[in-house]
Amino acid sequence: MPDSLLLEVFPTPSKTPFTIEHISDEFTSVCPVTGHPDFGSIELLYQPAETCVELKSLKLYYQSFRNEGIFYEAVTNQIRDDLVQCMNPTWLQIKTVWKGRGGIRSVVTATFGDVPSQS
Repeated sequence: MPDSLLLEVFPTPSKTPFTIEHISDEFTSVCPVTGHPDFGSIELLYQPAETCVELKSLKLYYQSFRNEGIFYEAVTNQIRDDLVQCMNPTWLQIKTVWKGRGGIRSVVTATFGDVPSQS
């Protein structure tokens, strides 16, 4: 089971609104149907409120999915829910981009709050 207790935060360094983007290119989990490994990247974009997620803890949290049998959609929503629970950001967008298998590539996006449109 992914371990949200690994996530740590620190106080936001500015009262002026700003955005943070973290990209992890080495995410792995396991397909719950075939047992094969799934590989993807995670793009996290958010506007912090009171706290920001600490990067080492985020990496360890992502690694806790490594042997987890879980669908792409569940991964994306679980990460969103856990990050919102620990940080309570103003808004957050999590996008998972999965390597192709069987000729199909997948991108799953989950949001929290009013995510501004990106141009």
